[in-house]
Order: sequence, then structure tokens, then C-alpha cells
Amino acid sequence: MSFRTRLALAAAAAVALAVVLSSAVGYFVVRSELRAEVDDALEARALQIQDFRFRPRGFPDIPGPPFGGAGGYFQAVNVDGTTLRPPDADIPIPVTRRVLRVASGESEAFFTDTTIQNVHARVLTFPSQPGWAVQILRPLTEVDGTLERLRTVLILIALAGIGLAAALGFVVSRAALAPVRRLTVAAENVTETGDLSERIDVDGTDELSRLASRFNTMLAALEASAKAQRQLVADASHELRTPLTSLRTNIEVLAGRRALSDDQREPLLADVVEQLDEMTTLIAELIELAHGDRQPQDPEEVRLDVLAGDAVERARRNRPGVTFTTDLEESVVDGVPATLERAIGNLLDNAAKWSPEGGEVELAVRGGEVTVRDHGPGIATEDLPFVFDRFYRSAAARGMPGSGLGLAIVRQVAEAHGGTVTAERADGGGTLMRLSLNGRANS
Repeated sequence: MSFRTRLALAAAAAVALAVVLSSAVGYFVVRSELRAEVDDALEARALQIQDFRFRPRGFPDIPGPPFGGAGGYFQAVNVDGTTLRPPDADIPIPVTRRVLRVASGESEAFFTDTTIQNVHARVLTFPSQPGWAVQILRPLTEVDGTLERLRTVLILIALAGIGLAAALGFVVSRAALAPVRRLTVAAENVTETGDLSERIDVDGTDELSRLASRFNTMLAALEASAKAQRQLVADASHELRTPLTSLRTNIEVLAGRRALSDDQREPLLADVVEQLDEMTTLIAELIELAHGDRQPQDPEEVRLDVLAGDAVERARRNRPGVTFTTDLEESVVDGVPATLERAIGNLLDNAAKWSPEGGEVELAVRGGEVTVRDHGPGIATEDLPFVFDRFYRSAAARGMPGSGLGLAIVRQVAEAHGGTVTAERADGGGTLMRLSLNGRANS
């Protein structure tokens, strides 16, 4: 059974329950009102005859009811159980112990229902003169007939209401579930075709519209992720092709039958080692990018100035020909220490790579921001928007070692921490890079 059918049936059941309850309440209200009118008429008739005196050998001549009033069938009951009725009344009304208690003055007046010769009637028993009780009977034939017709009408109304509720339930559920249906169709299309460009038209601000909007957002994120993944694979394949081709050529030469002198072999071996190092670095950075997309670690309070100092010490060991100067203020940020240190290290490596022999790289930390400046040739204006893209290498950088992933890792780390990284041409030459994080300076 489909969700639409279940929803329609649930709506129909709810309406049916409401109709049945309303009909039942209406029926009992009308029944109570009709019977109350009968009781009121019997009490009014009792007031007219309560002063009449009864004798064992005769029933008093009771006048008829006023114009438009209700009559009644009378019976007087003595405390010893004997009864008196008008001359034209030969059908006795049942006498119970309670009736005798009313005659003896031990009980008050009361109403009761009875059936005499298949006639359903209402009886009022009330005390009269000492030792006597009077019973007035009025048939409920008209009331029962009215209630019977009312039951029939209410049953027909209930059945019609249930049918109408079921029909409207299907119509309303179809309209209400239209966004869900579109969502289902879109999900099925994505499943069958793998096309993440599928989108749902969103019209409104209700819960289903917000669900469709979130679904579109999810598809957009998946599409962007899939595109980035395909681009990463394509770029990685392209970057790996050159060192692999060169590596294969050198290995084939080294493994060839032609004998090579030491002077010929040593450059080839050096090239093989260098190409292996390039591939190792490239693969490590690709893994770093893949891990950075997931950011599995929980952030913690990190002393950014301490991390930067450690990164500078490592850069000094790796780049002995470059001078590194620091200006570090205590600064605390929320982040993952390992990834932040890697990002700062990549900025320092990039600055050192573009610095001339004996050049200076300046690093400063204050207020959750790391700035790294070199005094190299600087980045061309047309290259500035792309320096943090994966595998991007400017024309000037293509003859230098590197994979084009270092600065991409820096941007990934910055975005994962809710920050930014920018590059700009520095006054006086060189490049200035800013890694800005959500930090707070401590005194």
C-alpha cells in the first residue's frame, strides 16, 4: 500500500470518527431534549391533578388538559397495592415496590420507562393524598419514531461523510504529496542514471518545500564533490604521466644490453631517484588532500604561534640557504594542530622556493593570522586568482620542482577551519600570503 493511500485512508478514518462521534452526540442530545419535553409535560399534568382525592370505590373526574397540552393515562395506587383507573381505562400500569414507597410517603416522585402491550411509554409516579400515589403514562411512540428517523438520517449522513472524506483524502493527499512525489522521481532518476545535475522545482516554504530545497542542496554538494573528484583524478593522472614516462625511459636505458659507463649511469640513477621523490611527494599530497576533505579530527585549542615556530625550525633545516625571521605573538585558535602546522609549512616551503639564495622569508603571527612574505620575483597579476587551485602552476613555475598541490592544501586547511588564505604582491617586491583563522590573541 502506497504512502498516498495510507494517508488518504488515515484522513478518511479521522473524518469518519469525527462524523460518527458528532452524529452520536447529536443523536443523544436530540433524544435527551425530546424526552425532556415529555417529562416536562407529565410534570405539568401532575400539577393539575395532585389535589384530587381518590376513594376505593371511584376514580375522580379529572378534567382534560389545557388547549395544546398533553393528556395522559392515569392510575392511582393505594399503599396496600390496590389500583384505581378511570372507567374507560382497563389496562393496568405495572406497580413496583418503589411505587408503593411513594404511596406510603417513603420515596419521592420518579420517572421510569415501561412497555405495555408493545407500547413503549414514559411513566411519572408522584405522591398524592396520604396513602396514595398517582401514575401518569404517556406513550413514547412519537419520540421513538422521530429518533428512528433521526438515526436513519444520521447513518446516511455518516456514510456520505465517510465517502466524501475518502474522496477528498485522495485528492488532498495527491496535492500535499506532490513535492514528495517529485522528490521520489528525482531520487529514482539519480539512482538509475547517476546524473547528479537533477533538481526539483521548489515552490513554497512549508516542510516539504524545505525538504526539497535540502535535497537540491545535497545534490549540488554531491555534484560538486563528484566533479572535484573527477578533476583530481584527471589532474593526478596528468601529473603522474610525466615522471612515470621519464622514469620508465631511464629504467629501460639502465636495463638495456648496452653497457654504460659510470659517467653515463650516475646521471640516470640521479634522475630516477629525483623522479621517485617527485612521485612520492605528489602521492603524499594527494592523500593529504583526500584526508583533508573529511577532516576526521575534532578541533582543540591550539597555540598558533608555537605551531608556526615549529614549522619555521623545520623549514630552516630543509632550506639552509634561506634566512627565516619571525615575529610571533601569542595567539590561540580552535583547530587541528597537525593540519595547521602542515599548512604553515607549505607556505614557508613555497616562499623559500621563490626566494633567491641567501634571501629572507618573514613570518608573523598575531590575532589568529599567519603572514608569510618572501622577497622573490612575486606572482604575476594574472596568476594571483589561481595560485591556490589544485595542480595550477604558473609559466614561471613549470621549470621548478613541485606538484602544484602545496598551496591547494593550505586553502583546504583554511576552509576546514572556517578561515581564508590569500596571496598578494608585496610592497617592495615578493609575495605576501595571509592565512586567517578564527583566533583570539592572548596577552
